[in-house]
Order: sequence, then structure tokens, then C-alpha cells
Amino acid sequence: MQFKFKNIFSHLSKDIAIDLGTTNSLVYVRGQGIVVAEPSVVAINKKTGQILAVGNEAKEMVGRTPGYITATRPLINGAVSDFEITEQMLKYFISRVYQNRMVFNPWLRTIIGIPCDATEVEKKAVIDAAKSAGAKEVYLIEEPMAAAIGAHLPVKDSGGNFVVDIGGGTTDIAVISLGGMVVSKSLKIAGNKLNEDIVHFCQEEYNLLIGERTAEDVKIRIGSAFPLNTNKKTNNRKKQEKKEVAIRGRNLVTGLPEEIMISDTDIRLAMEQSINEIVEAIKGVIEQTPPELLSDIMSRGIYLLGGGALLRGLDVLISKETKMPTKVIDDPLTAVVRGGGVVIENIDKLKEVLAEIGNLEPPK
Repeated sequence: MQFKFKNIFSHLSKDIAIDLGTTNSLVYVRGQGIVVAEPSVVAINKKTGQILAVGNEAKEMVGRTPGYITATRPLINGAVSDFEITEQMLKYFISRVYQNRMVFNPWLRTIIGIPCDATEVEKKAVIDAAKSAGAKEVYLIEEPMAAAIGAHLPVKDSGGNFVVDIGGGTTDIAVISLGGMVVSKSLKIAGNKLNEDIVHFCQEEYNLLIGERTAEDVKIRIGSAFPLNTNKKTNNRKKQEKKEVAIRGRNLVTGLPEEIMISDTDIRLAMEQSINEIVEAIKGVIEQTPPELLSDIMSRGIYLLGGGALLRGLDVLISKETKMPTKVIDDPLTAVVRGGGVVIENIDKLKEVLAEIGNLEPPK
């Protein structure tokens, strides 16, 4: 009888991993894989306070809503900026996990990725939001550690693993060895900042006001961190022509709609300062790395992951600047949530990789 009850309880319960990102959130369910991958956006009616949409549907409203409806991101630079909206967003994602179930999970265990420099207050905000959304047990893991596990790197070995996780709100850089982070740094410069750079560039150079979605689309289509063309001729092929794309916005002088052609050189120039700051941060972590681990890293290389890792030529630029091999892992967008899934499925064996949590109770 006890065995049957245990089987029933196991069937009703679920272990899930959540990559609660500034730009996108992903949910991994034990035994099923990734079941949710949607933008971290919530649309709210300011008159009534009602949540109108979450995820993909809410993102479609960005920049297109009447004044009383706001499409907002409840996380800024990987940290909870609005507790109640984050709670509602988590409830929505968790409900998506259980949408085909007859009953809600009686005991939900979840692991959530956080930036490597998250404060105790920020950790508590994530834990409280998850518990308010229905989780009974909440574990935290630093995103570089989760990403390294998701990339199948030997994090428990004594050798050094160098990972750079470029997300939407933060870039997390870490050297991992023996199941812990030896050196780490979190930078508030990532994909969203690159989008902002493109918006500002268009304003300054072309007097053109464009939206965040347009900037992101241009970055994806023709953006690069390093010139990919060369002046050399190979197999009688000439240097490729520069890439251009048409973008539309509002002319800040005339106030009228306008379309311009913008090149990959322009976009690279727009993002140059932010990309250089990321590269300098990587160099800073290298300088702090113990020599023995650095020897391993010179052999194994630097691993790039997160959405920002998909920027063309970024691996080439980092390799050139650090004199180390640099590679983008397979499926970099899902590395954090896949790593969290591995940990939640083997929580007893991998407890040492979890983030340390101090005394989260208020002083009496």
C-alpha cells in the first residue's frame, strides 16, 4: 500500500528547472525536457491592475499598446524588479507545465538560475516569488555553473573550465573547477544593452527613432562583433559586399516616417564599446585565474553560451584578444535550463554545485 501511494505521489509531482532570464524564460520538466520557452514579458492594464498577457502574446504588444496598457519586463539585469509581476509570470509558466493535468502538483521542486553576483536580497526575492507561485522546495544555481553542466563540461574535475554566459540582461563569466566557481564576474552588459546601443546609434547618426524590436531584428540579421570579410581572394572569389538592411522609424527632425539603409559596419560600430567591455571583463577574469587552471583553459578553450553567443564573429574576436581557442557550444540558448534540469534530476549527487544561500530570515 505504501509503495502504491509513493508511486501515485511521484506521478502527481514534478521537478522543474527554470531559466528566469531578463529577456526569455525557459522551463525544463523532469522526464519531458524543455516545455516552455517564452519572452519574460507581462502585459498589464494599469487602470485595473489586471494581467492581460504573458510571454509571446505580451511581447507582441511591446510598443503597440494604448497608454493604459504596459508591456513590461519584471526582471532587470537578471534580478527581480517587480515581485508581484514576477510571481504572476512564474504562475503562468508553472500552469503551462500542468495544463494537461487533472490536478495541480501537491509538491513542486524547482531549481532556478541566478546571476553569479546575486545578493542575498535578490536570492530571497526569487525564492519568495517561486514559492508564492506554487513551488514547495526552491533551489538556486548560478547561471555559469548551470550552463557549464548543460554544456556537458567536466565541472567536478580538478581541471579548469572557462564559461561566458551572455544573456539578455547580464554577462556572467566564470572559471569552474571541483564543482565550484574559482573566479567569477557578472557584467550588466549583454544582449539588451546591444539593442539599446543600436537604438542610440540610429538616433545620433541618422536622426531616426526605432524601437527595441527593430534594433534586435537588425542585430540578428546583420550584426557582428568582428569583420567577417577579408581583403584576400580565395578560389577566384572576391571580397563579399557589405551587408545592408532597410529599417523604418520616425525622423526626429521632421517627425515623419522614414526608411534608411544601414550596414553591418554601422551595427558593429554601434555595439563596439559594449562588446569591448565584455572582452575586457573576460581578460580581467583570466588575470585572476590561478596559473594551474589557466594551463587547462589554454588547452580546453573558452566556451560561449547564451543568446549573445550567437552574435557573428564574437568567438573570433574573443579568441584574437585572449590568444585562446574560443567556441560556441551547441544550442547555447538552452544551456542554463538544461544544466538546471540535470541538477534537479540528480539533486542528491550535485548539491555542492548549488548557490550558497545565507540567512534569508529577517533579524528578530
